[in-house]
Amino acid sequence: MRTLAALGALELSSVGIGYLAEDQMLKAADVELLIARTICSGKYLVIVAGSVSDVEAAVSSGLAAAGESVIDVLVLPRVHEAVLPALGQSVALSAAQAQALGVLESYSGVSILAAADAAAKAANVILFHIHVAMALGGKGLCLFTGSVADCEAAVRAGADKVRERGLLVSEIVIAGPRPELFREYL
Repeated sequence: MRTLAALGALELSSVGIGYLAEDQMLKAADVELLIARTICSGKYLVIVAGSVSDVEAAVSSGLAAAGESVIDVLVLPRVHEAVLPALGQSVALSAAQAQALGVLESYSGVSILAAADAAAKAANVILFHIHVAMALGGKGLCLFTGSVADCEAAVRAGADKVRERGLLVSEIVIAGPRPELFREYL
């Protein structure tokens, strides 16, 4: 399996143009398609991974095809190794790992990827869930756990990334959460 050093994402207001942009992205560079689908509110989301140069080329090509239908765009070089497993819903927590709970919520699925990466890089947290757009009205959600201090640092770093885009919905740290909050992950 090759190393996926970068992540690229486009969120578009048109489903048809989403298919066109996805096709152009895949033809432009050697990237791995992680997600391509319609999302809530009639939008389309494309997430690819690969080398930094391939992701940059793919996203650039997708932007050119998308025109005015672009809602949000991201090229994330040197993506933290915890982002892809959390995005793929493949992180299992043990009861011993469940500490404080950090929650970041954004108005776009793309911006939550930048937030998750920043959070994971900022503190010693376990990034265990990234939810992009489906059943969230097109929003993004990121969940992580660690000490209260680490969750606070991670929330600050992630929220700053989303705030820069004007898309922050909430930034929460819950100290000593009830185990039920982790029920789906333990």
